[in-house]
Amino acid sequence: MQLALAAARTAEDNNGKDVVVLDMRAVTPVFDYFVIATGNSRRQLHAISEEIDHKLEDDLGDKRMGIEGYNESRWILLDYGTVVIHLFDEETRDYYSLEDFWNQGVRVKLPWRDEDVE
Repeated sequence: MQLALAAARTAEDNNGKDVVVLDMRAVTPVFDYFVIATGNSRRQLHAISEEIDHKLEDDLGDKRMGIEGYNESRWILLDYGTVVIHLFDEETRDYYSLEDFWNQGVRVKLPWRDEDVE
């Protein structure tokens, strides 16, 4: 949970939009959390992914297992084993609609927000 929240916070701190954390532990044994965020441009998606890498690897001592889509920059996937981070441009996020596809995942309340979560 700590890694997922750190990634979400880092995405928001770098102007990521619509940041969501989904608890996937009851859905799949492959990973524990999804972090999903939208960026406005290729440059912003790169910056968000690099800052998340810095935070999770350098500050929290975790190691990224894989990265996909960095060059295309429409959907960047960062795999940290227990946490999978999806960074999308708006069109691609709408098209794949991961929150709907994985709707069994439980949305995690982000502690720095004052929102109510189901």
